[in-house]
Amino acid sequence: MYVYELYENNKLLDILIVDCGIGFPSERELGIDFVIPDISYLNGKKDKIRAIILTHGHEDHTSALPYHYSELGRPPVLTSKLTKAFVDNKFKEFKQKANIEEIDYAKSYRFGNFQINFIRLTHSIPDTMHVVIKTPVGDIYHGTDFKLDLNPPYGSPPDFYGITKAGKEKLLCLMSDCLGVEREGLTASESVVGQTFEDEMRKTKGKFIMTTFSSNISRIRQCVEAAIKFNRKIIFMGRSMKENTRIAKEISYLPIPEILQAKEEEVLRSPPNKFCLIVAGSQGQYESALGKLARNQNKNIKIKPGDKVVLSSDPIPGNENEVYALIEDLSIQGADVVYSDIQNQLHASGHGNQEDLKFLIRFTNPQYFIPIGGTVRHQRQYQKMVGELGLAKENVLLLDEGETIWFSRNKAVRGDTVETKSIYVDAYGVGDIGNLVLRDRETLATDGIVMIILIVDRQMRLVVRPKILSKGFVFEKESEQLYDGAIKAVEDMLKPKSGRVFETGNVKKETVKTIEDYFFKARGRRPLIIAEIIQI
Repeated sequence: MYVYELYENNKLLDILIVDCGIGFPSERELGIDFVIPDISYLNGKKDKIRAIILTHGHEDHTSALPYHYSELGRPPVLTSKLTKAFVDNKFKEFKQKANIEEIDYAKSYRFGNFQINFIRLTHSIPDTMHVVIKTPVGDIYHGTDFKLDLNPPYGSPPDFYGITKAGKEKLLCLMSDCLGVEREGLTASESVVGQTFEDEMRKTKGKFIMTTFSSNISRIRQCVEAAIKFNRKIIFMGRSMKENTRIAKEISYLPIPEILQAKEEEVLRSPPNKFCLIVAGSQGQYESALGKLARNQNKNIKIKPGDKVVLSSDPIPGNENEVYALIEDLSIQGADVVYSDIQNQLHASGHGNQEDLKFLIRFTNPQYFIPIGGTVRHQRQYQKMVGELGLAKENVLLLDEGETIWFSRNKAVRGDTVETKSIYVDAYGVGDIGNLVLRDRETLATDGIVMIILIVDRQMRLVVRPKILSKGFVFEKESEQLYDGAIKAVEDMLKPKSGRVFETGNVKKETVKTIEDYFFKARGRRPLIIAEIIQI
Protein backbone atom coordinates (compact mmCIF):
# COMPACT_ATOMS: atom_id res chain seq x y z
CA MET A 1 0.00 0.00 0.00
CA TYR A 2 1.52 3.29 -1.15
CA VAL A 3 0.37 6.72 0.00
CA TYR A 4 1.05 9.89 -2.00
CA GLU A 5 0.47 13.19 -0.19
CA LEU A 6 0.54 16.67 -1.69
CA TYR A 7 1.45 19.62 0.53
CA GLU A 8 1.52 23.35 -0.10
CA ASN A 9 3.24 25.53 2.52
CA ASN A 10 3.13 22.61 4.97
CA LYS A 11 -0.63 22.26 4.50
CA LEU A 12 -1.93 18.86 3.38
CA LEU A 13 -4.08 19.23 0.27
CA ASP A 14 -4.65 15.79 -1.24
CA ILE A 15 -3.95 12.08 -0.68
CA LEU A 16 -3.83 9.35 -3.32
CA ILE A 17 -3.54 5.65 -2.38
CA VAL A 18 -2.12 3.02 -4.73
CA ASP A 19 -2.99 -0.63 -3.90
CA CYS A 20 -4.17 -2.13 -0.62
CA GLY A 21 -3.16 -5.77 -0.40
CA ILE A 22 -2.56 -8.57 2.05
CA GLY A 23 0.73 -10.12 3.10
CA PHE A 24 1.33 -13.71 4.07
CA PRO A 25 2.65 -14.72 7.50
CA SER A 26 5.96 -16.34 8.21
CA GLU A 27 6.09 -19.77 9.85
CA ARG A 28 6.67 -18.22 13.26
CA GLU A 29 3.44 -16.18 13.05
CA LEU A 30 1.41 -19.18 14.19
CA GLY A 31 -2.29 -19.30 13.46
CA ILE A 32 -2.27 -16.13 11.34
CA ASP A 33 -4.12 -16.27 8.02
CA PHE A 34 -2.66 -13.07 6.58
CA VAL A 35 -1.47 -9.56 7.40
CA ILE A 36 -3.05 -6.27 6.28
CA PRO A 37 -1.62 -2.72 6.19
CA ASP A 38 -1.62 -0.54 9.27
CA ILE A 39 -3.55 2.62 8.24
CA SER A 40 -3.34 4.42 11.60
CA TYR A 41 -1.15 7.10 9.96
CA LEU A 42 -4.22 8.13 7.96
CA ASN A 43 -6.42 8.63 11.02
CA GLY A 44 -7.97 12.10 10.84
CA LYS A 45 -6.99 12.48 7.17
CA LYS A 46 -9.75 10.61 5.36
CA ASP A 47 -11.34 13.85 4.13
CA LYS A 48 -8.14 14.40 2.09
CA ILE A 49 -8.17 10.95 0.41
CA ARG A 50 -9.23 11.65 -3.18
CA ALA A 51 -9.02 8.15 -4.71
CA ILE A 52 -7.65 4.60 -4.40
CA ILE A 53 -6.02 3.00 -7.45
CA LEU A 54 -5.64 -0.79 -7.75
CA THR A 55 -2.99 -1.73 -10.30
CA HIS A 56 -3.99 -5.39 -10.86
CA GLY A 57 -6.05 -8.21 -9.41
CA HIS A 58 -3.58 -10.15 -7.28
CA GLU A 59 -4.49 -10.48 -3.61
CA ASP A 60 -1.30 -8.83 -2.38
CA HIS A 61 -2.49 -5.65 -4.12
CA THR A 62 -6.26 -5.69 -3.50
CA SER A 63 -7.58 -7.96 -0.78
CA ALA A 64 -7.09 -5.74 2.30
CA LEU A 65 -9.38 -3.05 0.87
CA PRO A 66 -12.66 -4.42 2.29
CA TYR A 67 -11.14 -4.29 5.80
CA HIS A 68 -10.21 -0.60 5.49
CA TYR A 69 -12.57 0.95 2.94
CA SER A 70 -15.02 2.52 5.41
CA GLU A 71 -12.21 3.82 7.62
CA LEU A 72 -10.63 5.44 4.57
CA GLY A 73 -13.82 7.41 3.92
CA ARG A 74 -15.15 5.25 1.04
CA PRO A 75 -13.33 7.20 -1.72
CA PRO A 76 -13.68 6.30 -5.42
CA VAL A 77 -11.68 3.22 -6.45
CA LEU A 78 -10.23 3.09 -9.99
CA THR A 79 -9.02 -0.07 -11.64
CA SER A 80 -9.17 -2.26 -14.77
CA LYS A 81 -12.00 -4.56 -15.87
CA LEU A 82 -10.86 -7.93 -14.46
CA THR A 83 -9.58 -6.37 -11.23
CA LYS A 84 -12.91 -4.59 -10.76
CA ALA A 85 -14.77 -7.89 -11.15
CA PHE A 86 -12.52 -9.60 -8.55
CA VAL A 87 -12.75 -6.72 -6.07
CA ASP A 88 -16.53 -6.33 -6.48
CA ASN A 89 -16.84 -10.01 -5.61
CA LYS A 90 -14.55 -9.62 -2.59
CA PHE A 91 -16.72 -6.78 -1.27
CA LYS A 92 -19.81 -8.95 -1.83
CA GLU A 93 -18.27 -11.60 0.45
CA PHE A 94 -17.97 -8.88 3.11
CA LYS A 95 -21.60 -7.82 2.45
CA GLN A 96 -20.29 -4.40 1.40
CA LYS A 97 -20.39 -2.35 -1.76
CA ALA A 98 -17.59 -0.09 -2.98
CA ASN A 99 -17.54 2.82 -5.40
CA ILE A 100 -15.39 1.11 -8.08
CA GLU A 101 -14.92 2.58 -11.55
CA GLU A 102 -13.42 0.78 -14.54
CA ILE A 103 -10.73 3.03 -16.02
CA ASP A 104 -10.47 4.32 -19.58
CA TYR A 105 -6.84 4.19 -20.75
CA ALA A 106 -7.44 7.06 -23.18
CA LYS A 107 -8.61 9.39 -20.44
CA SER A 108 -6.78 11.58 -17.88
CA TYR A 109 -8.26 11.74 -14.40
CA ARG A 110 -7.95 14.55 -11.89
CA PHE A 111 -8.18 14.06 -8.14
CA GLY A 112 -7.52 17.29 -6.29
CA ASN A 113 -4.13 18.46 -7.56
CA PHE A 114 -3.14 15.00 -8.81
CA GLN A 115 -3.57 14.19 -12.50
CA ILE A 116 -3.57 10.47 -13.30
CA ASN A 117 -2.91 8.55 -16.52
CA PHE A 118 -2.99 4.78 -16.90
CA ILE A 119 -0.69 2.63 -19.06
CA ARG A 120 -1.39 -0.97 -20.17
CA LEU A 121 1.26 -3.47 -19.01
CA THR A 122 1.62 -7.24 -18.94
CA HIS A 123 2.04 -9.45 -15.87
CA SER A 124 0.88 -12.94 -14.82
CA ILE A 125 -2.71 -11.69 -14.63
CA PRO A 126 -4.59 -9.81 -17.37
CA ASP A 127 -5.46 -6.12 -17.07
CA THR A 128 -2.32 -5.02 -15.23
CA MET A 129 -1.51 -1.32 -15.47
CA HIS A 130 1.07 1.25 -14.49
CA VAL A 131 0.15 4.69 -13.23
CA VAL A 132 1.62 8.10 -14.09
CA ILE A 133 0.93 10.56 -11.27
CA LYS A 134 1.38 14.17 -12.35
CA THR A 135 1.96 16.64 -9.52
CA PRO A 136 2.94 20.33 -9.32
CA VAL A 137 6.54 19.34 -8.46
CA GLY A 138 7.01 16.62 -11.10
CA ASP A 139 5.69 13.31 -12.40
CA ILE A 140 5.92 9.95 -10.62
CA TYR A 141 5.74 6.69 -12.59
CA HIS A 142 4.28 3.95 -10.37
CA GLY A 143 5.50 0.78 -12.10
CA THR A 144 4.25 -2.11 -10.00
CA ASP A 145 4.52 -5.84 -10.91
CA PHE A 146 5.18 -6.23 -14.64
CA LYS A 147 7.10 -7.89 -17.44
CA LEU A 148 7.43 -6.76 -21.06
CA ASP A 149 5.53 -9.58 -22.77
CA LEU A 150 5.50 -8.76 -26.50
CA ASN A 151 3.31 -11.75 -27.29
CA PRO A 152 0.79 -12.11 -24.44
CA PRO A 153 -1.72 -14.92 -24.96
CA TYR A 154 -4.65 -12.51 -24.42
CA GLY A 155 -5.07 -8.80 -24.33
CA SER A 156 -2.79 -6.04 -25.52
CA PRO A 157 1.01 -5.96 -25.30
CA PRO A 158 2.64 -3.24 -23.18
CA ASP A 159 1.80 0.32 -24.22
CA PHE A 160 5.33 1.41 -25.18
CA TYR A 161 4.02 4.70 -26.51
CA GLY A 162 2.51 5.55 -23.12
CA ILE A 163 5.72 4.54 -21.34
CA THR A 164 8.02 6.63 -23.56
CA LYS A 165 5.57 9.55 -23.48
CA ALA A 166 5.86 9.56 -19.68
CA GLY A 167 9.66 9.69 -20.07
CA LYS A 168 9.62 12.53 -22.58
CA GLU A 169 7.67 14.69 -20.13
CA LYS A 170 10.63 14.72 -17.70
CA LEU A 171 9.97 12.13 -15.04
CA LEU A 172 10.87 13.01 -11.47
CA CYS A 173 10.84 9.45 -10.10
CA LEU A 174 10.37 5.88 -11.34
CA MET A 175 8.89 3.42 -8.84
CA SER A 176 9.78 0.07 -10.42
CA ASP A 177 9.07 -3.59 -9.67
CA CYS A 178 12.42 -5.19 -8.81
CA LEU A 179 11.55 -8.78 -7.88
CA GLY A 180 13.15 -10.30 -11.00
CA VAL A 181 16.35 -8.25 -10.89
CA GLU A 182 18.55 -11.24 -10.05
CA ARG A 183 17.68 -13.01 -13.33
CA GLU A 184 19.49 -12.11 -16.56
CA GLY A 185 17.87 -11.51 -19.93
CA LEU A 186 14.20 -10.94 -20.77
CA THR A 187 11.36 -12.77 -19.07
CA ALA A 188 9.74 -15.50 -21.17
CA SER A 189 6.33 -14.77 -22.67
CA GLU A 190 3.30 -16.27 -20.98
CA SER A 191 2.44 -17.80 -24.37
CA VAL A 192 5.20 -20.45 -24.10
CA VAL A 193 3.24 -22.22 -21.37
CA GLY A 194 0.25 -22.88 -23.65
CA GLN A 195 2.34 -25.03 -25.99
CA THR A 196 3.66 -27.00 -23.01
CA PHE A 197 0.09 -27.76 -21.91
CA GLU A 198 -0.72 -29.09 -25.39
CA ASP A 199 2.43 -31.24 -25.52
CA GLU A 200 1.83 -32.74 -22.07
CA MET A 201 -1.90 -33.29 -22.62
CA ARG A 202 -1.26 -35.09 -25.92
CA LYS A 203 0.88 -37.68 -24.05
CA THR A 204 -1.55 -38.17 -21.12
CA LYS A 205 -3.61 -41.40 -21.10
CA GLY A 206 -5.52 -40.62 -17.91
CA LYS A 207 -6.82 -37.47 -16.26
CA PHE A 208 -4.89 -34.26 -16.97
CA ILE A 209 -4.63 -32.15 -13.81
CA MET A 210 -3.16 -28.65 -13.82
CA THR A 211 -2.59 -26.41 -10.82
CA THR A 212 -1.60 -22.76 -10.69
CA PHE A 213 -2.59 -19.61 -8.78
CA SER A 214 -6.35 -19.18 -9.03
CA SER A 215 -5.99 -15.56 -10.17
CA ASN A 216 -3.73 -16.50 -13.10
CA ILE A 217 -6.51 -16.33 -15.67
CA SER A 218 -4.08 -16.24 -18.64
CA ARG A 219 -2.52 -19.54 -17.56
CA ILE A 220 -5.91 -21.11 -16.83
CA ARG A 221 -7.29 -20.01 -20.20
CA GLN A 222 -4.37 -21.59 -22.06
CA CYS A 223 -5.04 -24.88 -20.26
CA VAL A 224 -8.74 -24.60 -21.10
CA GLU A 225 -7.90 -24.07 -24.80
CA ALA A 226 -5.68 -27.16 -24.81
CA ALA A 227 -8.51 -29.17 -23.20
CA ILE A 228 -10.95 -27.95 -25.86
CA LYS A 229 -8.49 -28.98 -28.58
CA PHE A 230 -8.32 -32.53 -27.18
CA ASN A 231 -12.05 -32.67 -26.41
CA ARG A 232 -11.55 -33.07 -22.67
CA LYS A 233 -14.27 -31.95 -20.25
CA ILE A 234 -13.15 -29.22 -17.85
CA ILE A 235 -13.64 -29.26 -14.10
CA PHE A 236 -12.55 -26.44 -11.78
CA MET A 237 -11.73 -27.48 -8.21
CA GLY A 238 -11.18 -25.41 -5.08
CA ARG A 239 -13.21 -22.47 -3.78
CA SER A 240 -10.90 -19.71 -5.06
CA MET A 241 -10.45 -21.44 -8.43
CA LYS A 242 -14.20 -21.87 -8.94
CA GLU A 243 -14.93 -18.30 -7.90
CA ASN A 244 -12.24 -16.61 -10.01
CA THR A 245 -13.02 -18.64 -13.11
CA ARG A 246 -16.74 -17.94 -12.68
CA ILE A 247 -16.02 -14.20 -12.62
CA ALA A 248 -13.69 -14.45 -15.64
CA LYS A 249 -16.35 -16.35 -17.59
CA GLU A 250 -18.99 -13.74 -16.74
CA ILE A 251 -16.90 -10.95 -18.30
CA SER A 252 -15.89 -13.10 -21.32
CA TYR A 253 -12.25 -13.53 -20.25
CA LEU A 254 -12.63 -17.34 -20.13
CA PRO A 255 -14.86 -18.70 -22.92
CA ILE A 256 -15.75 -22.41 -22.48
CA PRO A 257 -18.29 -24.35 -24.57
CA GLU A 258 -21.19 -25.47 -22.37
CA ILE A 259 -20.82 -29.07 -23.54
CA LEU A 260 -17.23 -29.25 -22.16
CA GLN A 261 -18.07 -28.04 -18.64
CA ALA A 262 -18.39 -30.90 -16.15
CA LYS A 263 -18.89 -31.68 -12.46
CA GLU A 264 -16.73 -33.82 -10.21
CA GLU A 265 -19.34 -36.61 -9.97
CA GLU A 266 -19.04 -37.27 -13.71
CA VAL A 267 -15.44 -38.50 -13.37
CA LEU A 268 -16.57 -41.81 -11.85
CA ARG A 269 -18.86 -42.54 -14.82
CA SER A 270 -16.54 -41.80 -17.76
CA PRO A 271 -13.08 -42.78 -19.06
CA PRO A 272 -10.32 -40.77 -17.31
CA ASN A 273 -8.86 -39.47 -20.58
CA LYS A 274 -12.02 -37.40 -21.09
CA PHE A 275 -11.20 -34.93 -18.31
CA CYS A 276 -9.01 -31.91 -17.60
CA LEU A 277 -9.02 -30.79 -13.96
CA ILE A 278 -7.85 -27.27 -13.11
CA VAL A 279 -7.21 -27.29 -9.40
CA ALA A 280 -6.27 -24.85 -6.61
CA GLY A 281 -3.37 -25.76 -4.31
CA SER A 282 -0.18 -25.11 -6.28
CA GLN A 283 1.69 -24.08 -3.12
CA GLY A 284 1.07 -27.36 -1.31
CA GLN A 285 -1.67 -25.95 0.95
CA TYR A 286 -2.83 -28.84 3.13
CA GLU A 287 -6.58 -28.20 2.88
CA SER A 288 -6.56 -27.24 -0.81
CA ALA A 289 -8.38 -29.22 -3.51
CA LEU A 290 -5.09 -30.61 -4.81
CA GLY A 291 -3.91 -31.49 -1.30
CA LYS A 292 -7.06 -33.53 -0.76
CA LEU A 293 -6.60 -35.32 -4.10
CA ALA A 294 -3.01 -36.13 -3.13
CA ARG A 295 -4.19 -37.66 0.17
CA ASN A 296 -7.06 -39.60 -1.49
CA GLN A 297 -9.71 -37.55 0.36
CA ASN A 298 -11.98 -36.70 -2.59
CA LYS A 299 -14.91 -39.13 -2.81
CA ASN A 300 -15.48 -38.55 -6.54
CA ILE A 301 -11.96 -38.34 -7.95
CA LYS A 302 -9.06 -40.70 -7.28
CA ILE A 303 -5.52 -40.32 -8.58
CA LYS A 304 -4.51 -43.41 -10.57
CA PRO A 305 -1.58 -44.51 -12.74
CA GLY A 306 -1.85 -42.83 -16.13
CA ASP A 307 -2.99 -39.52 -14.61
CA LYS A 308 -0.71 -36.52 -15.06
CA VAL A 309 -0.40 -33.58 -12.63
CA VAL A 310 1.25 -30.42 -13.98
CA LEU A 311 2.41 -27.83 -11.43
CA SER A 312 2.41 -24.61 -13.44
CA SER A 313 3.87 -22.31 -10.82
CA ASP A 314 7.10 -22.13 -8.86
CA PRO A 315 7.02 -22.42 -5.06
CA ILE A 316 6.81 -19.11 -3.23
CA PRO A 317 10.02 -18.83 -1.11
CA GLY A 318 9.27 -20.64 2.14
CA ASN A 319 6.75 -23.05 0.57
CA GLU A 320 9.28 -25.44 -0.98
CA ASN A 321 8.86 -28.19 1.63
CA GLU A 322 5.07 -28.17 1.29
CA VAL A 323 5.25 -28.33 -2.51
CA TYR A 324 7.76 -31.21 -2.54
CA ALA A 325 5.66 -33.08 0.04
CA LEU A 326 2.66 -32.65 -2.28
CA ILE A 327 4.65 -34.04 -5.21
CA GLU A 328 5.62 -37.06 -3.08
CA ASP A 329 1.98 -37.73 -2.12
CA LEU A 330 0.80 -37.46 -5.73
CA SER A 331 3.58 -39.78 -6.88
CA ILE A 332 2.64 -42.34 -4.23
CA GLN A 333 -0.92 -42.31 -5.62
CA GLY A 334 0.54 -43.23 -9.04
CA ALA A 335 0.43 -39.89 -10.86
CA ASP A 336 3.06 -38.70 -13.31
CA VAL A 337 3.95 -35.34 -11.75
CA VAL A 338 5.51 -32.67 -13.96
CA TYR A 339 7.09 -29.63 -12.30
CA SER A 340 9.63 -26.95 -13.11
CA ASP A 341 12.64 -28.86 -11.68
CA ILE A 342 12.27 -31.50 -14.40
CA GLN A 343 10.45 -29.66 -17.21
CA ASN A 344 11.09 -26.25 -18.73
CA GLN A 345 8.37 -23.81 -19.80
CA LEU A 346 5.79 -24.92 -17.24
CA HIS A 347 5.84 -21.48 -15.70
CA ALA A 348 6.74 -18.01 -16.91
CA SER A 349 7.41 -15.44 -14.22
CA GLY A 350 5.17 -12.39 -14.12
CA HIS A 351 8.07 -10.22 -12.96
CA GLY A 352 10.55 -8.67 -15.38
CA ASN A 353 14.14 -9.89 -15.53
CA GLN A 354 17.07 -7.47 -15.75
CA GLU A 355 16.48 -6.55 -19.39
CA ASP A 356 12.78 -5.79 -18.80
CA LEU A 357 13.77 -3.51 -15.93
CA LYS A 358 16.50 -1.83 -17.99
CA PHE A 359 14.05 -1.16 -20.84
CA LEU A 360 11.68 0.58 -18.42
CA ILE A 361 14.55 2.70 -17.09
CA ARG A 362 15.70 3.72 -20.58
CA PHE A 363 12.17 4.44 -21.80
CA THR A 364 11.26 6.62 -18.81
CA ASN A 365 14.67 8.23 -18.09
CA PRO A 366 13.80 9.36 -14.55
CA GLN A 367 15.77 11.59 -12.20
CA TYR A 368 15.20 9.32 -9.17
CA PHE A 369 14.43 5.62 -8.69
CA ILE A 370 12.58 3.72 -5.97
CA PRO A 371 12.65 -0.09 -6.41
CA ILE A 372 9.45 -1.67 -5.06
CA GLY A 373 7.92 -5.13 -4.70
CA GLY A 374 11.10 -6.91 -3.61
CA THR A 375 13.12 -7.49 -0.46
CA VAL A 376 16.23 -5.58 0.62
CA ARG A 377 18.47 -7.84 -1.48
CA HIS A 378 16.38 -7.13 -4.60
CA GLN A 379 16.52 -3.39 -3.94
CA ARG A 380 20.31 -3.48 -3.62
CA GLN A 381 20.68 -5.47 -6.83
CA TYR A 382 18.45 -2.94 -8.59
CA GLN A 383 20.66 -0.11 -7.29
CA LYS A 384 23.73 -1.95 -8.58
CA MET A 385 22.08 -2.45 -12.00
CA VAL A 386 21.26 1.28 -12.26
CA GLY A 387 24.93 2.05 -11.59
CA GLU A 388 25.99 -0.41 -14.31
CA LEU A 389 23.82 1.55 -16.76
CA GLY A 390 26.01 4.60 -16.05
CA LEU A 391 23.33 6.34 -13.99
CA ALA A 392 23.71 7.85 -10.52
CA LYS A 393 23.45 5.08 -7.90
CA GLU A 394 22.89 7.70 -5.20
CA ASN A 395 19.59 8.58 -6.90
CA VAL A 396 18.26 5.09 -6.18
CA LEU A 397 16.30 5.52 -2.94
CA LEU A 398 15.93 2.30 -0.94
CA LEU A 399 12.87 2.30 1.30
CA ASP A 400 11.81 -0.01 4.08
CA GLU A 401 8.26 -0.20 5.44
CA GLY A 402 7.08 3.13 6.82
CA GLU A 403 9.95 5.16 5.35
CA THR A 404 9.08 8.30 3.41
CA ILE A 405 10.52 10.51 0.69
CA TRP A 406 9.69 14.21 0.25
CA PHE A 407 9.91 15.52 -3.31
CA SER A 408 10.16 19.15 -4.30
CA ARG A 409 11.17 20.40 -7.75
CA ASN A 410 14.26 18.39 -8.85
CA LYS A 411 15.00 17.37 -5.26
CA ALA A 412 14.32 14.38 -3.00
CA VAL A 413 15.02 14.16 0.74
CA ARG A 414 14.21 11.50 3.29
CA GLY A 415 11.37 12.29 5.68
CA ASP A 416 10.40 10.84 9.04
CA THR A 417 9.60 7.16 9.32
CA VAL A 418 5.92 6.43 9.86
CA GLU A 419 5.44 3.98 12.72
CA THR A 420 3.59 0.87 11.57
CA LYS A 421 2.75 -2.45 13.12
CA SER A 422 1.55 -5.73 11.68
CA ILE A 423 -2.25 -6.03 11.67
CA TYR A 424 -2.90 -9.75 11.87
CA VAL A 425 -6.05 -11.45 10.60
CA ASP A 426 -7.10 -14.93 11.67
CA ALA A 427 -10.38 -16.83 11.51
CA TYR A 428 -11.77 -14.99 14.53
CA GLY A 429 -10.84 -11.35 14.15
CA VAL A 430 -8.72 -8.51 12.83
CA GLY A 431 -5.97 -6.81 14.77
CA ASP A 432 -6.69 -8.50 18.10
CA ILE A 433 -3.54 -10.60 17.94
CA GLY A 434 -0.38 -8.87 19.04
CA ASN A 435 3.25 -9.84 19.54
CA LEU A 436 2.56 -11.23 23.03
CA VAL A 437 -0.08 -13.61 21.67
CA LEU A 438 2.28 -14.72 18.90
CA ARG A 439 5.04 -15.25 21.42
CA ASP A 440 2.72 -17.43 23.53
CA ARG A 441 1.69 -19.42 20.44
CA GLU A 442 5.33 -19.97 19.52
CA THR A 443 6.08 -21.14 23.07
CA LEU A 444 3.12 -23.52 22.96
CA ALA A 445 4.29 -24.93 19.62
CA THR A 446 7.89 -25.48 20.73
CA ASP A 447 7.92 -26.00 24.52
CA GLY A 448 4.33 -26.83 25.50
CA ILE A 449 2.21 -25.61 28.41
CA VAL A 450 2.31 -26.30 32.15
CA MET A 451 -0.44 -25.36 34.63
CA ILE A 452 0.10 -25.38 38.38
CA ILE A 453 -2.87 -25.21 40.75
CA LEU A 454 -2.35 -23.86 44.29
CA ILE A 455 -5.08 -24.28 46.92
CA VAL A 456 -4.36 -21.89 49.81
CA ASP A 457 -6.05 -20.49 52.91
CA ARG A 458 -6.65 -16.81 53.66
CA GLN A 459 -3.04 -16.42 54.87
CA MET A 460 -1.83 -17.78 51.50
CA ARG A 461 -0.62 -21.03 53.10
CA LEU A 462 -0.87 -24.23 51.08
CA VAL A 463 -3.79 -26.41 52.14
CA VAL A 464 -2.79 -29.38 49.95
CA ARG A 465 0.22 -30.18 47.78
CA PRO A 466 0.23 -28.19 44.48
CA LYS A 467 -1.00 -30.04 41.39
CA ILE A 468 0.76 -29.80 38.00
CA LEU A 469 -0.88 -30.51 34.62
CA SER A 470 0.95 -30.25 31.29
CA LYS A 471 0.58 -30.71 27.54
CA GLY A 472 3.38 -30.92 24.98
CA PHE A 473 6.19 -30.40 27.50
CA VAL A 474 7.73 -33.76 28.52
CA PHE A 475 6.97 -37.44 27.99
CA GLU A 476 4.51 -38.58 30.67
CA LYS A 477 6.74 -41.32 32.10
CA GLU A 478 9.56 -38.81 32.61
CA SER A 479 7.36 -36.19 34.26
CA GLU A 480 6.88 -37.47 37.79
CA GLN A 481 10.36 -36.78 39.17
CA LEU A 482 10.63 -33.48 37.27
CA TYR A 483 7.27 -32.24 38.58
CA ASP A 484 8.08 -33.34 42.15
CA GLY A 485 11.15 -31.10 42.00
CA ALA A 486 9.09 -28.17 40.63
CA ILE A 487 6.45 -28.58 43.35
CA LYS A 488 9.15 -28.65 46.05
CA ALA A 489 10.64 -25.42 44.64
CA VAL A 490 7.20 -23.74 44.86
CA GLU A 491 6.64 -25.04 48.41
CA ASP A 492 10.01 -23.60 49.47
CA MET A 493 9.14 -20.29 47.82
CA LEU A 494 5.85 -20.09 49.78
CA LYS A 495 7.42 -20.80 53.22
CA PRO A 496 6.70 -17.90 55.60
CA LYS A 497 9.54 -15.41 55.92
CA SER A 498 9.74 -12.59 58.42
CA GLY A 499 8.38 -9.28 57.18
CA ARG A 500 7.03 -10.80 53.96
CA VAL A 501 3.42 -10.15 52.94
CA PHE A 502 1.83 -12.60 50.50
CA GLU A 503 -0.70 -11.25 48.01
CA THR A 504 -2.44 -13.23 45.22
CA GLY A 505 -0.88 -11.31 42.30
CA ASN A 506 2.62 -11.55 43.73
CA VAL A 507 2.24 -15.26 44.50
CA LYS A 508 1.19 -15.94 40.89
CA LYS A 509 4.18 -14.04 39.49
CA GLU A 510 6.66 -15.66 41.87
CA THR A 511 5.22 -19.14 41.20
CA VAL A 512 5.54 -18.69 37.43
CA LYS A 513 9.12 -17.40 37.75
CA THR A 514 10.12 -20.18 40.15
CA ILE A 515 8.82 -22.93 37.85
CA GLU A 516 10.24 -21.27 34.71
CA ASP A 517 13.70 -21.10 36.30
CA TYR A 518 13.45 -24.67 37.59
CA PHE A 519 12.41 -26.17 34.23
CA PHE A 520 15.05 -24.20 32.35
CA LYS A 521 17.81 -25.45 34.69
CA ALA A 522 16.47 -29.01 34.59
CA ARG A 523 15.61 -29.32 30.88
CA GLY A 524 16.77 -26.17 29.09
CA ARG A 525 13.17 -25.39 28.02
CA ARG A 526 10.71 -22.67 28.90
CA PRO A 527 7.10 -23.88 28.56
CA LEU A 528 4.19 -21.47 28.87
CA ILE A 529 3.41 -21.44 32.63
CA ILE A 530 -0.05 -20.73 34.00
CA ALA A 531 -0.55 -20.47 37.75
CA GLU A 532 -4.06 -20.73 39.22
CA ILE A 533 -4.68 -19.87 42.89
CA ILE A 534 -7.83 -21.11 44.64
CA GLN A 535 -8.36 -19.50 48.05
CA ILE A 536 -10.59 -21.33 50.59
